[in-house]
Amino acid sequence: QFPLGRRLPCDIYWHGVSFHDNNIFSGQVNKFPGMMETVRKITLSRAMRTMQDLFPLEYNFYPRSWILPEELSLFVDEFRTMKDSNPSWKPTFIVKPDGGCQGDGIYLIKDPGDIRLTGSIQSRPAVVQEYICKPLLMDKLKFDIRLYVLLKSLEPLEIYIAKDGLSRFCTEPYQEPSLKNLHQVFMHLTNYSLNIHSGNFIHSDSVNTGSKRTFSSILCRLSSRGVDVKKLWSDIISLVIKTIIALTPELKVYYQSDIPAGKPGPTCFQILGFDILLMKSLKPMLLEVNANPSMRIEHEQELSPGVFENVPSPVDEEVKVAVIRDTLRLVDPQKKKRKDTHLSFHTYLLIFPTQLQSLHAGVAGMKDKQHKHHSLKLSLKLKFYLKLGSCQSLKQVPEASEELPDAAKSLEAALPSLCLKQVFPKYSKQFGHLRLVDRVAALFIRFLGVKGTTKLGPTGFRTFIRNCKLSNSNFSMAAVDILYIDITRRWNSMGIDKESGMCLQAFVEAFFCLARKKYKLLPLHEQVSSLVELCENRLAALHGKRLAWGCG
Repeated sequence: QFPLGRRLPCDIYWHGVSFHDNNIFSGQVNKFPGMMETVRKITLSRAMRTMQDLFPLEYNFYPRSWILPEELSLFVDEFRTMKDSNPSWKPTFIVKPDGGCQGDGIYLIKDPGDIRLTGSIQSRPAVVQEYICKPLLMDKLKFDIRLYVLLKSLEPLEIYIAKDGLSRFCTEPYQEPSLKNLHQVFMHLTNYSLNIHSGNFIHSDSVNTGSKRTFSSILCRLSSRGVDVKKLWSDIISLVIKTIIALTPELKVYYQSDIPAGKPGPTCFQILGFDILLMKSLKPMLLEVNANPSMRIEHEQELSPGVFENVPSPVDEEVKVAVIRDTLRLVDPQKKKRKDTHLSFHTYLLIFPTQLQSLHAGVAGMKDKQHKHHSLKLSLKLKFYLKLGSCQSLKQVPEASEELPDAAKSLEAALPSLCLKQVFPKYSKQFGHLRLVDRVAALFIRFLGVKGTTKLGPTGFRTFIRNCKLSNSNFSMAAVDILYIDITRRWNSMGIDKESGMCLQAFVEAFFCLARKKYKLLPLHEQVSSLVELCENRLAALHGKRLAWGCG
């Protein structure tokens, strides 16, 4: 551990909370710049709303949402309209603070008038969503699913999903929301950090019982009831891919800001926690995305008042250890260097994961002092690696006379099969058409001008309009300036970012406005697609002309 940072180059940097070290020039970092900001409830809701506007049927897995305080009047108006058109409509809404976690500050309401407006809504913005009143129940209890998703690369996009996850249960039998039970958090909120304080919470040594179970155990029970589990998994994979596609435009803007193209810098990967709720109809619904899912494999148990001890959690261990282990296997920098006989410490980790006695026998047969040094360092870390569970089915360590690269291959082949399944680009054909906002973000980044910024200035916006030839007699450059000022001023008034200029979300709104003006008779996604293609073609032609001028 390096609490104050480390300047010597490493293969992999594992940051605790977020990407925060701009002095890393190589290797891989386990966090993406801007991920925490991108998956916050308000930013996520805005990204999902953009995709719902473009592809309403594809993105119907995210509850309808309003952002407070800026959309409070809109929420009230839409509520009244719905109520007037259907007097029997009795909805429930859930209010979630933007920066909240572990269930902090979440509450249920039946009417917009119940929103707590005591100053905090201004200082602590929130999202209000339609509450899912008919969830799938197991043992009469509501539960959600925590799935672990590895975003291995942003460009090209590469996504993996863990084959197992956690099911977190409420601790009181579920009843549909009413004024009498709205405040019963142990009935309605599945957060582990809340329910662990319930007297009904059950810590179990089995992955099939208790208040926290493996998702695979739930699937087994559903399968025994005749549920098409393959179809359910397919729907979940679709939800994950579509959500990541909605998040990547914002992430790319942060990425180019912290790691500008053309400058030395690390590559990034990140484990995300997807919280998903199954409806009674078995339709998966996205609740939220967590940038820093807990990787603890133990829980606190109170021995006596005020005295606690950490107790292993078999359920957490089974799921999380495999996720960490296989993430490291997938990002292993030595995979490209397996033919090199000078193996690194990490490769030794793969060669000698049986027992210390075999390790020292192997070290004794090595003449290279540097190899000895690395292997002895390994002995200090071996317990951790054994904890990762990679040694359970391995063969005997090869004798020192064998070729070490071949030994590495054979022993790696004996590791447990990967728990992480690639879903993108594997299924890119089915979902490639959804990456429309990605192409809009590429235009935005192209005209940012100054490296390291995330906002587009008025000159950059004018250059975009001029280079793409979007102004005409009906849309003058003066109108362009007015559009920029109106949209930028409104978005900047909503955010806490004091940097002046047009953010990506504001640019997307302006781009949609331009698309509607130019292609009035088409559906929105066709309008945007047509304008993107027009801009890309005109910029490509301009680039070709400049190359020709340069050659001339």
